Amino acid sequence: MKTQLFNNAADVQADLLVVFVPSEGELPAATAQADEKVQGQITALREQTVFKGSVAQTLLLPSVVEGQPALLLVGTGKEALSDMNAKKVIAAIGTQIKGLPYATVAVAATGLSVKNRDQKNITTLLAQWLNEAFYEFLGFKQSDADKVTKVETLLIEGSDQAALDIGVATASGSAFTRQLGNLPGNVCTPAYLASKAQHLGEEFGIDIELLDETKMDELGMHCLLSVGRGSDQPSYLIVMHYRGGKEDEAPHVLLGKGITFDTGGISLKPGAKMDEMKYDMCGAASVFGTMKAICELKPALNFTAVIAAAENMPSARATKPGDVVRTMSGKTVEVLNTDAEGRLVLCDALTYIERFKPQSVVDIATLTGACIVALGSVNSGMYANKQDVADALKAAGGEAADKLWQMPLDEEYQQQLDSNFADMGNIGGPEAGSVTAACFLSRFTESYPWAHLDIAGTAWTGGAAKGASGRPVGLLTQYLLSKAN
Repeated sequence: MKTQLFNNAADVQADLLVVFVPSEGELPAATAQADEKVQGQITALREQTVFKGSVAQTLLLPSVVEGQPALLLVGTGKEALSDMNAKKVIAAIGTQIKGLPYATVAVAATGLSVKNRDQKNITTLLAQWLNEAFYEFLGFKQSDADKVTKVETLLIEGSDQAALDIGVATASGSAFTRQLGNLPGNVCTPAYLASKAQHLGEEFGIDIELLDETKMDELGMHCLLSVGRGSDQPSYLIVMHYRGGKEDEAPHVLLGKGITFDTGGISLKPGAKMDEMKYDMCGAASVFGTMKAICELKPALNFTAVIAAAENMPSARATKPGDVVRTMSGKTVEVLNTDAEGRLVLCDALTYIERFKPQSVVDIATLTGACIVALGSVNSGMYANKQDVADALKAAGGEAADKLWQMPLDEEYQQQLDSNFADMGNIGGPEAGSVTAACFLSRFTESYPWAHLDIAGTAWTGGAAKGASGRPVGLLTQYLLSKAN
């Protein structure tokens, strides 16, 4: 849908106007103007406690005057909203709008107050979260053909076009990420991801390189290849180059884990919830989504996206526990558990990335269940070999309301990876599983500034709302924008 700015809620031409109503105190200016046009109904409803203005409460006042928009009242509580409550408020707006027959919807954004955020930042997040609220996964149900978003134009009150553009582009990237993450494994294969990269190249004019198994074998990427050996689906290393900076400027690189389905291989996972292992490519999906957002925003920087794509299946050809494989770097790995496969595809990709002489590298992966145990679904886990990279990611996460938490990368954890038969094992035992996975990756990042995001707990939502979350596209987009000249 089109998303545009408007200047004044009193003059806006729309079918529906969304205004914010606190539970006490003065009404925001736009809400007060709307209250006048409906002869004080908003004030009366609040005083009579029919509409209390509690957080995320909504009430529709249909238009009774020709030419005047209908009103959607949305409660914001007693004080400035936390990020969590702001998301609830905006999600409530999206839920209401989806069911209403209005083509043009205007939101009086200046009535929304969020703690520690200025109006520019609120405009970005409002545009992003409202657009994300309209996402629906379509394509496999017979009823999908009947689902049509009624809203054609979304108007947001404000004056900062750049802030609006960031929010809209981030939502576009998030939707792309969620779509990829929600696709079933029989559709979203490594070859499918390669085709999506080619489509992005055609749409935005970015350069695409696809390394097939023959090329990866020539390069010595035997660790990555070992993961896909049990599958009939060929593995790919996918490289996308966005060149918006100076010709001689080194790129910032994002690397995504793209395990399009993870059975665990010979170390087979339990059957319960194995269907959700289609989400094991959400690191790759978030990199695709970020590339889409960056291509739409066109910042002045050079950015390279790399996807290590494979399917982890059991078969007579599959890698076995106890096998030793050689990485592109020359280091050898004893595969103690074939379900610790993400680090095996990433380590060769991290070595390949050295040729770009990157300014920074961030890998994003649904890497460990241990990270879910440690941080749940609120924060992504972050590890870094340079504190300035960690600090930049923290700042981006704060700007994007996309939380992360820095985890330790102490030398003492490295010894858990010791192997009697190879340079290292691919797991470090039952303790500190997320940390030792990051320690494994760190051994392949000595030539550049690097950070690792473990998004196992944040990339996917379980239960009744099962599906890809779109995180951390907001964080990654803000990180790259902070690097633009």
